[in-house]
Amino acid sequence: MAEPAGGETLPAPPAPQGHYVPVVVHAGIAYTAGMTPRVDGQLAVRGLVGAALTVAEVRAAARLAASNAVAAVAEAVGGLDRVRRCLRMTVYVACRPDFTQHSAVADGASEALRDWLGERGAVARSAVGVSSLPSGAPVEVELTVAVTAD
Repeated sequence: MAEPAGGETLPAPPAPQGHYVPVVVHAGIAYTAGMTPRVDGQLAVRGLVGAALTVAEVRAAARLAASNAVAAVAEAVGGLDRVRRCLRMTVYVACRPDFTQHSAVADGASEALRDWLGERGAVARSAVGVSSLPSGAPVEVELTVAVTAD
């Protein structure tokens, strides 16, 4: 698949875990479903940050989830070169009620976008704490991306 300047290869986009599509493209905008930190279809890490998992562990999981979202967009539109600009990202963080470092976790996702897309990956972002996510994932990422129209 596509490679950034550093030579790393994008992961294969994860298959949907239910009745939905990974990406919808409409009027030059790609909207991703929520992407979790999956590798080869399997959740790479489970649990709550601030309980069983550290900020560093979930930050790395956020990076993986964002990379999966970028891979899904690239597959849907025909490659990374068709991504014009990331517009918005929401990072959901499964955490204890007293956890307050949501932005530190979300930074892993933001770094992944910059690594894959350079300045096109600079994005407006929200980081939201939740009590649980699908399959016990510690983080879920959604992207809204401007793409080159056909």
